[in-house]
Amino acid sequence: MKLKATSPQAWLDAVMSDFDAFLLDHASCEKKASGMAMSILSHYPDKPRLVRAMTDLALEEMNHFRQVTHLIYDRSLQLGADRKDNYINELRGLYRQGKEHYVVDRLLLAAIIEARGHERFGMIAEALPEGKMKQFYQAITRSEGKHFELFLDLATDFADQNTLDERLEELLQQEAEIMLKQPPVAALH
Repeated sequence: MKLKATSPQAWLDAVMSDFDAFLLDHASCEKKASGMAMSILSHYPDKPRLVRAMTDLALEEMNHFRQVTHLIYDRSLQLGADRKDNYINELRGLYRQGKEHYVVDRLLLAAIIEARGHERFGMIAEALPEGKMKQFYQAITRSEGKHFELFLDLATDFADQNTLDERLEELLQQEAEIMLKQPPVAALH
């Protein structure tokens, strides 16, 4: 899967100029990602492959949350309330109604969100100086790459490949438009 637009340099500049704020947002995103995996498995308890995959993903995302909180506390920062994520909320507005469409859109959009995370964490890893933080973001980048592949694979249980490819193409274009209109802030999205 190839994203339709690259994250702007202004976004990376915002992150690097207020890395503490980014870390706090990153922790929030990992917590929400774990919750999203739990929500998916809760909605589809009759799909064992999906349940197993989302159980593993929820645990992995909570482990990432734990790792980020260690970085936060090492910097003497304090977790705060989760902020509203306009990017994610706009993507959720793309879900189609109907049982068969909704699950496909949910999985494809999860894949796209993970792909965007993969891209952005990779940009951050490149920009960071050598050391513990760079190594952490290199590892997170690899993990996000596996996640988007997982969601794409799971979607094949719910639709044929041609249907998935067509819908993915539509969603990738819409995601690019949504991403590009977001202000550059020290946050993942």
